Amino acid sequence: MAGGAYILAFDQGTTSSRALLFDRDGRVVATAQKEFRQIYPHPGWVEHDPRDIWATQAGVAAEALTHAGVEGRDIAAIGITNQRETTLVWDRRTGEPVYNAIVWQDRRTADFCDGLRAQGYEDLVASRTGLRLDAYFSGSKIRWILDNVAGARDAANAGHLAFGTVDSWLVWHLSGGQLHVTDVSNASRTMLFNIHTLDWDDELLALLDVPRSLLPEVRSSSEVYGHTTTSLFSMPVPIAGIAGDQQAALFGQMCLSPGMVKNTYGTGCFMVMNTGDKPQASRHNLLTTVAWKIGDRVDYALEGSIFIGGAVVQWLRDGLGIIRHSRDIEALATRVPDADGVVLVPAFAGLGAPHWQPRARGTLFGVTRGTTAAHVARAALDSIGFQTLDVLRAMEADAGLRVSELRVDGGAAANDLLMQWQADLLGADVVRPKVIETTAAGAAYLAGLAVGFWPNIDTLARQWELQRRFSRKLPERDVNRAVNGWQRAVRAAKFWAEDGEAP
Repeated sequence: MAGGAYILAFDQGTTSSRALLFDRDGRVVATAQKEFRQIYPHPGWVEHDPRDIWATQAGVAAEALTHAGVEGRDIAAIGITNQRETTLVWDRRTGEPVYNAIVWQDRRTADFCDGLRAQGYEDLVASRTGLRLDAYFSGSKIRWILDNVAGARDAANAGHLAFGTVDSWLVWHLSGGQLHVTDVSNASRTMLFNIHTLDWDDELLALLDVPRSLLPEVRSSSEVYGHTTTSLFSMPVPIAGIAGDQQAALFGQMCLSPGMVKNTYGTGCFMVMNTGDKPQASRHNLLTTVAWKIGDRVDYALEGSIFIGGAVVQWLRDGLGIIRHSRDIEALATRVPDADGVVLVPAFAGLGAPHWQPRARGTLFGVTRGTTAAHVARAALDSIGFQTLDVLRAMEADAGLRVSELRVDGGAAANDLLMQWQADLLGADVVRPKVIETTAAGAAYLAGLAVGFWPNIDTLARQWELQRRFSRKLPERDVNRAVNGWQRAVRAAKFWAEDGEAP
């Protein structure tokens, strides 16, 4: 059994960095969180300062340890989970980024991807990577940096630059630049990784003009990659688990059997279904991705990505100013019995699965003189449920089964109004665990397994506990009426995007 009484999980997200300490019972004993700056240089562009990512992540780790009265020797291992697809390129010689991190939401390479699609490369990308040819993923972002930052391509060709998703950037700093690694789950989100051979794909690298020397070594999701050298800890701590945030949440929810599904309600919403040890191609615009690799076994998943989930609440707070805090949304929305015909399609960064309309933009329908802030708030929450319904129906069609239970997590999963609405829409039970920090838990579990902190997966599965189960209450005719309204709104939003050039 590993020394140390705790596992430290890094949960590096799109808008904040978090650190959580887990004990052997899987309980969170300390947590710390810090938001960081979002950078919007142009419409459709989203960036982060890589230094902010590291500084806030290191800061909250120190804060969590202080809160718990814990030192480095008390930490058995570190697990990392992260916002995926966000692209960083830095100089191996100095550790300095050559450009800001280009965030997964960023659409600047949409035209480039459209050009490749027009040339007939969509099927090649899908067959090798399980992904769509889309600006969402890292590959085209890497190319943009190499082509648009002075001297970057020459430095990359000379072997001086390193690419990484956020996990690689954190491990690089934790190890003092000794480790340039990623895991299979993050690699599978780059549009450069062959999910069948589990290696970088030379044909895709050539297509996107990305030198192989730029790329990290791909490892499993649960192993000791190396040890910390940073002064953040009083002694070296094993870095032992890595998984992209949605795969980590799937593992944290203990969705270990084919057909089990979870939905994470974060900045976006991400629904993932375990499909077992073989990749399953989607016929309904979902993604096939690597869930995790533990030992010699690789698990795969189907995923539907909703770009704007909880971010619609942030828009109500920061853009419209109708709430002061994100947590105020439920109280405002419950002032009205329903949205009174108001429908919000929150396509602020395009529509994700299963529509994949990158040029769609947010649209509000059904507004009258009687529409209030409460109706808009209710429509915003409703939109999260509607988008989840669209993805689940596509997933059921791909898998050839009807899902009877959806395990939920993420910040908005604590919203009872939204969870009940979700159960009403799906006609399936929505199941919320006692610990909804399942993304961080997944990272902790993967790290703990690698160092023997937990002896096996069965031990972890026994720790999963139900907090509340939501079942349908709304009559089916009312559900159908609401869904029909949503579908009309989505068709109209897509028509607007297709009928001319969106900005």
